[in-house]
Amino acid sequence: METISHSPNYYAKKKFMKHKPAIFGLVFILFAVIVSILGYLILPDSSPNANEMTLQLNMLHPFSSVTVLKVRKDKDIIPENIFHKMIYGEENPYFVIPLNSYNIIHDSVQTDVYTGLNNGKKLLRTYSFNDIIPLDSKGLPDSEQQKLIEQKFIVKKTFILGTDEFGRDLLSRLLLGTRISLFIGLIAVIISLFLGITLGALAGFFRGKVDGLIMWLTNVVWSIPTLLLVIAINMALGKGLWQVFVAVGLSMWVDVARLVRGQIFVVREMEFVEAGRALGYHNFRIIVKHILPNIMAAVIVITAGNFSAAILLEAGLSFLGMGVQPPMPSWGAMIKEYYGYIIFGEGYLSIIPGFAIIILVLSLNFVGNGLRDAFERN
Repeated sequence: METISHSPNYYAKKKFMKHKPAIFGLVFILFAVIVSILGYLILPDSSPNANEMTLQLNMLHPFSSVTVLKVRKDKDIIPENIFHKMIYGEENPYFVIPLNSYNIIHDSVQTDVYTGLNNGKKLLRTYSFNDIIPLDSKGLPDSEQQKLIEQKFIVKKTFILGTDEFGRDLLSRLLLGTRISLFIGLIAVIISLFLGITLGALAGFFRGKVDGLIMWLTNVVWSIPTLLLVIAINMALGKGLWQVFVAVGLSMWVDVARLVRGQIFVVREMEFVEAGRALGYHNFRIIVKHILPNIMAAVIVITAGNFSAAILLEAGLSFLGMGVQPPMPSWGAMIKEYYGYIIFGEGYLSIIPGFAIIILVLSLNFVGNGLRDAFERN
């Protein structure tokens, strides 16, 4: 009976699928990626940076519900296409007025506006149908306009995670922060892989003076504390989103370079490399097409660890005020903004984004451990 042989990747995949924590981590990461891609299309607050403020609704507890009246803004807001909205968001064409109660009389809506104050005073305002409904619906009879307003313009909003001190929806900002964390981790890993693989391959393959120079640079960078190096690069480049990408990426290539160098030290002595030299292949072809594919398993494992480290570095920078700048939501910045509320019994404002960081980093570490076990040779 013939024995069916499979490639090493087949057995690695089987071992990975049996690693339950790694599967959990992979599922959560895929969920985070989907949330990041869809972005504003699935957020309760689809305004740019999820930054729509309703000050009367500040510090609402999770699952609080409020009846609101949507009043049309005076300026014309052109609807964006779905791809533009998915990436950048879209300004809300209506003002959101929270209500205690309302009464529709003839062609107007009389409201008792919710102020969030417990002083016993009422704020009464009257809005005509023309202030609320779209321009193309003004020709409808009053009865039809009233029905339209009650169905679409007086709605009940539920804030699943509550609101912050400015009345912004916390769930929307938390989900949008997923995009920032994953993008920074991805770009930082790409930069670190490019620099690390390039320098590590040159050092490991050519050895001699090239190896000595690159290892000297590696040791210099290695001797500087990572967070201090990131802060220094960030201060040199200035505050902003792309500066965080570059700063985190430039601080993480050393581990990759040392790993690639060590792996190439072993692989370059193998027979297939000598065969490539005998056939007259150029060094570039030998490195790229023959050596690097044989060491990528180890690189993939360290990439998962670097990804989680990049997310933690970004959160630390944002907490220190040197990362993503307001009003763009970042989990680290959200912890910084709200940690002072812990003493007032509103600790969930900072605990929730902190918990999100923990789950995402744990998921990446679980995947890294699963990959390490899967590629491990018996």
